[in-house]
Amino acid sequence: MICDRYEAMSKFKAEKLIDMKKYGLLSIVLLIVLSGFTQNSQDSAWIKDNYIKKEIYITMRDGVKLFTSIYMPKDATEKHPILLNRTPYSCAPYGENNWRNFWNSHWRYYMREGYIIVLQDVRGRWMSEGEFVDVRPFNPDKKGTEIDEASDTYDAIDWLVKNLPNNNDRVGVFGISYPGFYSTMAALSNHPSLKAVSPQAPVTDWFQGDDFHHNGVFFQMDAFSFYSGFGKPRPKPTTIGPAGFNFPTNDAYQFYLNSGSLKKLTEYMGDSIKFWKDLMSHPTYDEWWRARNPRNFADRVSTSTATMIVGGLFDAEDCFGAWRLYGAFEKKGKQDNKLVMGPWYHGQWASNDGRNLGNVRFGSNTSEWYQNHIEIPFFNYHLKGKGDISKQAEATIFFSGENNWKQFNQWPPAEKTDKPIYLTENGGLSWDKPTSKAAFSEYVSDPSKPVPYTEDVHHDRTTSYMTDDQRFANRRTDVLSFQTDVLTTDMTLSGTVVADLLTSISTTDADFVVKVIDVFPDDFKYGSKFQTANNNNYVMTGYQMLVRGEIMRGKFRNSFETPVPFKPGKIEKVRFELPDVAHTFQKGHRLMIQIQSSWFPLGDRNPQKFMNIYDAVPSDFQKATIRIHHDATNASTIILPVLQ
Repeated sequence: MICDRYEAMSKFKAEKLIDMKKYGLLSIVLLIVLSGFTQNSQDSAWIKDNYIKKEIYITMRDGVKLFTSIYMPKDATEKHPILLNRTPYSCAPYGENNWRNFWNSHWRYYMREGYIIVLQDVRGRWMSEGEFVDVRPFNPDKKGTEIDEASDTYDAIDWLVKNLPNNNDRVGVFGISYPGFYSTMAALSNHPSLKAVSPQAPVTDWFQGDDFHHNGVFFQMDAFSFYSGFGKPRPKPTTIGPAGFNFPTNDAYQFYLNSGSLKKLTEYMGDSIKFWKDLMSHPTYDEWWRARNPRNFADRVSTSTATMIVGGLFDAEDCFGAWRLYGAFEKKGKQDNKLVMGPWYHGQWASNDGRNLGNVRFGSNTSEWYQNHIEIPFFNYHLKGKGDISKQAEATIFFSGENNWKQFNQWPPAEKTDKPIYLTENGGLSWDKPTSKAAFSEYVSDPSKPVPYTEDVHHDRTTSYMTDDQRFANRRTDVLSFQTDVLTTDMTLSGTVVADLLTSISTTDADFVVKVIDVFPDDFKYGSKFQTANNNNYVMTGYQMLVRGEIMRGKFRNSFETPVPFKPGKIEKVRFELPDVAHTFQKGHRLMIQIQSSWFPLGDRNPQKFMNIYDAVPSDFQKATIRIHHDATNASTIILPVLQ
């Protein structure tokens, strides 16, 4: 998880609009007509001259008071909409004379539009009263003074529209990451004044794909570094945040390897951090986890509340949540629902620059374009009755590789076809099924030398690993690589990638990492339009760009609720989804698939024996020989969503 570090960014620079190409009947129309915004900024003096700040407590239905900061326009000639952000990360700075530096972020655009900006510390965090509960379950049948985050949102909105002067009785809610979860809860509140909600990189399912687990694999690096600070008890309201763990080394790979097992991390964590103990106590997808999955309640969103889900194609934390919450709203909800996915790391769309991620460049300032031509017009239309968003499609998706925005009236696109590409002998990929009677590729997975998720030595988990060069992994003997011949035409993927592996292992459990990679030509170089603020001299010739990677804990191959062991030597199917892809492999490039059994220290190590891994000790870890079969009878495939 990343706190609200994206809300204080440096000033935006003007950039030409994204060059958008036509696509079939869904021709892309330059969305400048939606807003007419210019980049005249509101500096700190302008904001303080035109706004006032108030701090209040709003009483919830059970008597608990939530601390709330309100920034109100002084203009009383018209009524203003309310934009609410509920956060566990603090609505600091505290004190009515201390102002958040909105002038350095895209929030200033909302102030230019005269919004009432409301920030609220959620129940039990920072200056609010009450008990904090992580991803507090939604209660669809609340009675009397029973509460959840949806009811807290309802009560906050109710107070605001009834008590703030010059408001127009129209409220919007948005937030990134954990505040994205609270935005989803807002959508479930059904307050009649709530007209628009935008969950952005929303925490959605912390077992299947967001933040702390991916397909049952514990993402120790994020969970430990985050909860060692965030999870500390807060017995009474405070303006001072907790300190995190004092790491003995800045080499994350070495620290987690030396720790030996999750039991040691639990020992480091101590006894006071409740949610860590909850994580360790629920190693399968049980009722406790299901209650914390808001997708199960998507049918509760009011038809009068428009939703727009936003996420990053390369979000290392909540990419799953954005794609899958949208899917749940589409399947179960009845509201006006939109999806926006750009080429961003976690929260980059709220930053000042979306030109690149790591070494990969996108040719334009995608963040600035999104802010001014998608997000602000969305809220203006629903909260102010201003503008026309009829040209905003159901899905506005940036396609990396070709570096263009496309619009669709559904996602995945109707023109998408799922096509299996087969793993073949000698590291090949083919659209034709193999004819060999018996063929496999194998490697030895050694937990004492796990495959790193990036070649860098670093302390914090990087944001750029989602597009990192994979040549370092291609050189390891415990990573299998399969690739196509040089592509003679462009190939565009638009939807969910499915790994469908036929495997046999020498032990009773193993993990499987599948990576979809774009191999650049040996003469590749970026042109002048791809200049960024921090151009580097990284060698891009032959670059192996990670387009999408995902990990699967083998024992959950049949069910996340009921794990089962492998029978050593028996060929079994391991099938799992990778989060959606929107990428064009251009002519002259190659498609590569890599398969390995560790992604360290991103995910915890599998002892490669069937057990509760949260109870593993160093002596439980063992080597495993992994075979990936690719013959006529046992044909391993990667199912690709090819856009026709």
